[in-house]
Amino acid sequence: MRNPLRVQRAFTDISQSPTALSSAPAFDVPRMPLDLAGCEQYCRDLTRREAKNFYWGFIALPRPKRIAVYALYGFAREVDDAVDVVGLGGSGSTEDDPLRPHRQRLERCLAGEADDPVMRVLAHAIERYGIPREELEALLAGVAMDLSVTRYPTWDDFQQYCRGVASTVGRMCVRVFGYDDPLALDYAVDLGIAMQLSNALRDVAEDFARGRIYLPQEDLDRFGVSEATLVAGRSDPNWEALMGFEIERGRQLFGSGLRVAGLIPRRAAACVLTMAGIYQAILEQLALDPSLPLRHRLSLSSRAKLSVMTRSWLRAV
Repeated sequence: MRNPLRVQRAFTDISQSPTALSSAPAFDVPRMPLDLAGCEQYCRDLTRREAKNFYWGFIALPRPKRIAVYALYGFAREVDDAVDVVGLGGSGSTEDDPLRPHRQRLERCLAGEADDPVMRVLAHAIERYGIPREELEALLAGVAMDLSVTRYPTWDDFQQYCRGVASTVGRMCVRVFGYDDPLALDYAVDLGIAMQLSNALRDVAEDFARGRIYLPQEDLDRFGVSEATLVAGRSDPNWEALMGFEIERGRQLFGSGLRVAGLIPRRAAACVLTMAGIYQAILEQLALDPSLPLRHRLSLSSRAKLSVMTRSWLRAV
């Protein structure tokens, strides 16, 4: 499943660019020397190329906040890539742990010894916006679950995963945005869960092909949906009932989470409303055709995303 702040796996080269990427894994990024401006450009190029949905929202932010969010995105993306490349069972020992290099990068960053473009920019964001170590470590812990967990027995279990891989990123973004009330951080948790649930519903077939089912087992049992339904890739009344239940749950979470927009600056609100709006649109497309995720992965067109962005900016101002 694709986390809202975590997207496609391999980098592509940027031709004619001083910050070009190699075909190596995403965390094998260029070391210094790059001046801070070059590091910021690296993060911007990475995000512009790879953040298929989120870049539409990021461009609403003032430049300093936008650069900070690019660095957060870059770190989350590199962490996710490390796990996706290895797959399930890839952390049998400390030496084999694909997240170990990233834990080390984070330690160097927090110690003032950042030695790659993403972490250098992230170090500035951590200092400027008060991003706590605990939330960065929670992101790593959440992503690590994809190395060993293939099923989530209960909704509470799935929410724990969502909080790690999505809500912590949302909370860090809110710190960058600035907020009027600490409740903004709580709303960011609900919004992260809503967006991650939308991902889980959209990516059912893709995730099952990788050996994972993110939808809670208690929900599948409640509606009489077996894994055979996923194998067959055919919808039935039980599947449609399950989708209806999860979609309504997602709507309620969006309703709660989007209250964050009233507690952050207007341009940041435009960013949040755009990003969340894209995933709300996906959710509503699934409501129109619940069988869709059993057949293929839904993706909104650029025109549809532009429409969401326009409405979000108008709503924010």
